[in-house]
Amino acid sequence: MSRILFAGAGGMLVIAAVVVGWMLFSAPSPASAQTVTVHKTPWCGCCTAWVDHLRDNGFDVVVKEEEDLRPVRTRLGVPDPLMSCHTGEVDGYAVEGHVPAREIRRLLRERPDATGLSVPGMPQGSPGMETPNPPDRYNVVLFSEEGARTYATYEGGEQVVEP
Repeated sequence: MSRILFAGAGGMLVIAAVVVGWMLFSAPSPASAQTVTVHKTPWCGCCTAWVDHLRDNGFDVVVKEEEDLRPVRTRLGVPDPLMSCHTGEVDGYAVEGHVPAREIRRLLRERPDATGLSVPGMPQGSPGMETPNPPDRYNVVLFSEEGARTYATYEGGEQVVEP
């Protein structure tokens, strides 16, 4: 009888180990996506295309449609010359305009002492501004209260100057 109990208990231990192992290794991993909150006007199609670009690149996106983005930009410290058509927030940084997801990832990895990133204006070929027209060359600008500097240079969706 003790042999049957021992075999039963040992079998139960093996089954328990298998179940625990299965649970540990098959459980979903913690979310690795950063959440970007995007403030945009309700009628802007290129802003929606930029949101799609972020989602396609693994970001979780929360969209807040607003008629007037100036209060958001003021709160986040985006200078007038760096403004574009939408404003994002991610992990304490402002992201203004058609900033490539690659540069947002770099910002979050490097964590510079800065207010955020901007692609001023609406350059042709930047994420969300893809058209059949030839792409523009544009800078991704890192900015803070102390000033601004080029963080990366792109032509359309391709980086042309290494940081």
